[in-house]
Amino acid sequence: MRLGIISDTHGNAENTHRAIVLLESLEVETVLHCGDIGTVEVVALLARCAWPTHFVLGNTDYDEQTLAAAIKSAGMIFHDQFADLRIEGVRIALLHSHDAKKFAQVTTSGEYDLVCYGHTHAKKIERRGRTLILNPGALHRANPHSLAIVDLLQPDATIIDL
Repeated sequence: MRLGIISDTHGNAENTHRAIVLLESLEVETVLHCGDIGTVEVVALLARCAWPTHFVLGNTDYDEQTLAAAIKSAGMIFHDQFADLRIEGVRIALLHSHDAKKFAQVTTSGEYDLVCYGHTHAKKIERRGRTLILNPGALHRANPHSLAIVDLLQPDATIIDL
C-alpha cells in the first residue's frame, strides 16, 4: 500500500491542488495530513479525491470546530491533535509536532513503525531504531514545496518536490 503524506497547507489551495494531481499520478491509496490545514477549501479539495484522508490539527488551525466539522461532513477522518493508526499492520503516529513533549515521546518510544509530522516546513527522513520518522516538508512557506510517499511494505519513504 502506498500512502501520500502532506503537511502545512496553510490554506494554499493552488499548491494543494498541485499535490493532489501528483498524488493521483502516483496512485496513493490513503493520504495523511500532518496539520496546519488552514482553511475548509483545502478540506474540500481533498474531499474530491478517491482515497481516504486522515487529518490532525496544527498550531495555526485556529478554527478547530469549523475544520473538524468540514472534515467529518466530507466523510474524511478527523483525529484532533494526534492519531495512532494501524494501516496494513503498520503502526503510525500522525501529529504536527508543535507539542515537543508528545513528539519526543512518539519518536523515541519504539512503539511506532512510522511517525509522520509537520510544523517545521523542513523535509526530513530519519530512522531511530525500527521507527521511520518523516516530515514531508510543506505545501506553503517552503522552498521548494514538497510531499512524501510511503511504501508500507518496507516501510520506506520518498520526498518529492512539487
